Amino acid sequence: MAEKKGESKGGLDGFLDSAEEVIKENWLWIIILIIGYFIFRYDFQYTVLKVILPVAGVALLGRIAWALWVHYVQQDFISGIDFVLLEIVPPRDVLRSPKAMELFITNALYHFSFKGGKEEWWQGAVWFWFSLEIASIDGQVHFYIRTPTRVRGLIETQMYAQYPQAQVKAVEDYTLAVDKITPDSAWNAWGCELKLEKPEAYPIKTYVDFGLDKDPKEEFKVDPISPVIELFGSLKKGEQMWMQIVVTPSKKAYRTHGTWFGTHDWVAESKLQLDKLLIPYTSKREEQVGAAVIKVARIEVRVPDSLRKTVEVVIGKTKKLGFDTGIRLMYVAKKEVYNLESRRNIRLAWRQYAAPDINGLTRVNSTQADAYNTSFFSIPPDKVMILADRMLHEYRERGFFHLPLRHIFNNHNISGIPLFFVKQFWMPYFHPPTFVLNTEELATLWHFPGQILKVPTLERIESKEASPPTNLPI
Repeated sequence: MAEKKGESKGGLDGFLDSAEEVIKENWLWIIILIIGYFIFRYDFQYTVLKVILPVAGVALLGRIAWALWVHYVQQDFISGIDFVLLEIVPPRDVLRSPKAMELFITNALYHFSFKGGKEEWWQGAVWFWFSLEIASIDGQVHFYIRTPTRVRGLIETQMYAQYPQAQVKAVEDYTLAVDKITPDSAWNAWGCELKLEKPEAYPIKTYVDFGLDKDPKEEFKVDPISPVIELFGSLKKGEQMWMQIVVTPSKKAYRTHGTWFGTHDWVAESKLQLDKLLIPYTSKREEQVGAAVIKVARIEVRVPDSLRKTVEVVIGKTKKLGFDTGIRLMYVAKKEVYNLESRRNIRLAWRQYAAPDINGLTRVNSTQADAYNTSFFSIPPDKVMILADRMLHEYRERGFFHLPLRHIFNNHNISGIPLFFVKQFWMPYFHPPTFVLNTEELATLWHFPGQILKVPTLERIESKEASPPTNLPI
């Protein structure tokens, strides 16, 4: 009898949870319906037409004008930035741990600066962003960095500082070799973006968890990037796999509850997430001062052994520099060699970075249209091609920050039932997800594999090219 009660309670809880999800997804439409009901139920049409609508219209037009102005000045500033794609050819024997790459990311890519109102809102100045990339062209694996030309010298010197035998050279953008993705083109493509499974306060598994910070002997190394390099190196002629990690110093702001306009950064948000995790294990001794003032005299937190490691890594993440990060994957191939297994493999090659008690990476905004409510009605193949071509365009632009105008007027928050009707007329853009990763996590996702990985298709260099001594006789 008790089991039946438990089952019925579980069924009721499941129903309530489902109802809560529906409300969260469609809250705006529910509010509009409720307001509309009261307007016509109590005959408020005159007040709405004469007072509320003009005020709301002016506010809406002002908000649109401001968004367009900011977009215009930022795009004008961005158009003046010259980018270059640098290929990094690692040395034949990489003897250093990913800690060296972490130091490179810290010194070369963290371009934090304070910009005043004139620079930001009149000149449209933005922070530089960089793209760390791994690409397989016909099975040949390459490492790339896309950077503004103004800081190319810093990128090269910091790379040579950590990997003196590496080679850095400017190359043409490899994505330009792929034509537009259409039913009539020679190429087919699949792509997706990655997001974190849990709040970004929780880190993914890093090279420290695999013991690479202790620099073990080569035969004992377990490198998490090895499965990625092996997969990329297994492609056949006519196939390509790409990964880009687009980063910029984190300036993400979170709304501070209990205030009107207060915000806090990702470090403070991580502490709030940690407090939320430890609420069941926190006791407070309170004392009453006066008639109604309650003062906390002592707070005691007893962390259970099962959560001790989680607490340590959450605290540890905030001790290193954080980057706003976006990750995008693509598999492109000539139609005659396009392989569905390769499409599946590229989205499954990231599980080594996941752990149930911390965090992991999962796909989102896939070009197979799973974000468009395809549970009951499939998307026609021509529209799937549209999504694949969009993904190619976004990849080529390295677009995660300061998105173009097409994203401003496409509501990425449309979901649930309304999205089913919206997508019948056009395919709205979904904003690519960004999240905070620190330098340790980034170095785990993008570093040169050691000697233990002998992939013949990973291009390596025997020695660094050097200029002749300056004191040679002329």
